[in-house]
Amino acid sequence: MEKRGQVMLYVLADLLASALAWTLFFLFRKMYMEPMKFHHAVPVELDGRYWLGLALVPLFWVGLFVVIGGYSDIFRRFRTKELGQTLLIAFIGSMMIFFALLLDDTVAAPKFYYRSFGALFGLNFALLFLFRFLLTSRTVNRVHDRRIGFNTLLIGGNERAIAIHAEIEGLRKSPGNRFVGFVNVNGGDQQLAEVGVPRLGKWDELRSLIPQHQVQEAIIAVESSEHAHISKILNELDGTAVRIKIIPDMYDILAGSVKMTSIFGAPLIEVNPQIMPAWQFALKRVFDVVFSLLALILLSPVMLVTAILVKTSSKGTVFFRQERIGLGGKPFRIIKFRSMVANAESGGPQLSSADDPRITPIGRFLRRTRMDELPQFWNVLKGDMSLVGPRPERQHFIDRILQVAPHYRHLHKVRPGLTSWGQVKFGYAENVDQMVRRLKYDILYIENMSLAVDLKILAYTVIIILKGDGK
Repeated sequence: MEKRGQVMLYVLADLLASALAWTLFFLFRKMYMEPMKFHHAVPVELDGRYWLGLALVPLFWVGLFVVIGGYSDIFRRFRTKELGQTLLIAFIGSMMIFFALLLDDTVAAPKFYYRSFGALFGLNFALLFLFRFLLTSRTVNRVHDRRIGFNTLLIGGNERAIAIHAEIEGLRKSPGNRFVGFVNVNGGDQQLAEVGVPRLGKWDELRSLIPQHQVQEAIIAVESSEHAHISKILNELDGTAVRIKIIPDMYDILAGSVKMTSIFGAPLIEVNPQIMPAWQFALKRVFDVVFSLLALILLSPVMLVTAILVKTSSKGTVFFRQERIGLGGKPFRIIKFRSMVANAESGGPQLSSADDPRITPIGRFLRRTRMDELPQFWNVLKGDMSLVGPRPERQHFIDRILQVAPHYRHLHKVRPGLTSWGQVKFGYAENVDQMVRRLKYDILYIENMSLAVDLKILAYTVIIILKGDGK
């Protein structure tokens, strides 16, 4: 509730600032720009254009902040980030308003276009930043004073963990860490309990401890002799919303290979940086919704014919629904055109192969052209999936994959996709070994995720569909 209230404060501040900026810009035009154009004083009247703008322009600014991530991590905002982000948003928003509403104005001379844009940009930036600066300063001060904190778990319980705990707790201005306990890596690293930090369990219990204690941040503080555990610990934390930080070795600091999370706080490296900027994630979601909606409308005749063929060619339902694991490890029901005989998995979960006798004749064609995937546009529209992302699997096979490839959890950081780089390069997997081999392509996609890469994968997918090369 506190987070929602904080977001509402920022929204109200943006609405008020942009409404005030619009009012001042309207007065600027009436009292300065129009007298220059008409060569006489113009009466200042709040006409219909002003009131329409007052109703719509602030909503436009709030929408722009949503797209670019201006309301995300609301308690972790800082003033320099606020300055840069507001400067960017003010420039983009002012350009859009200028070209949409002001470019066709008749002015006394071309130089007045620049003055008009300058006033629009200056007013919006100054007021939006002022209101946000005040709110962010209040939040930063509450974090420093320990009135706002983020539940933090220490991983490790020996000297390094004791040292970083003492250092953070001793800071005059808190970075926001509120320690809820620690987990030990081996049987002997439990000295942290002697300074009053409760032991919550072992590192391999992290996935159950995180929701239980509402952990928001984890600091890996293992000894040098325990570095072999770090990759296993990171795999346990993968797919969670926890921010992961690690204490760097002195060699890393001297070599300049460490990017610190705070200049004035304890020396920590954040090891789970943002996969994509917030504005790209927002744009990706907008693209998913628009494209899926158009696809469902335009392809409805094709889907109707396909549904009739599936129904008349073999006994069973038209659609096949199955539980898959999606973003953050949450299950959802995927929907496809049925391409196998009814009750194809009566003997338990099975993967299909190229010559699988359970596949119907029409199903073989649907799989080769990927047309069996068309109903998944509904999953994309609902938000269960994205157009591009790692293919979702069943929990049964995920459990088997994790035994040989624990880094599979990395895939749960993003929405699963209707198509993927692994699907394009490898196709359908016939066994767990092939699933693991396909995994490297999906990891590669996540590490290089961008809108440009999405478009490239979509283009390759279209080529596969047109050529009928799906496997």
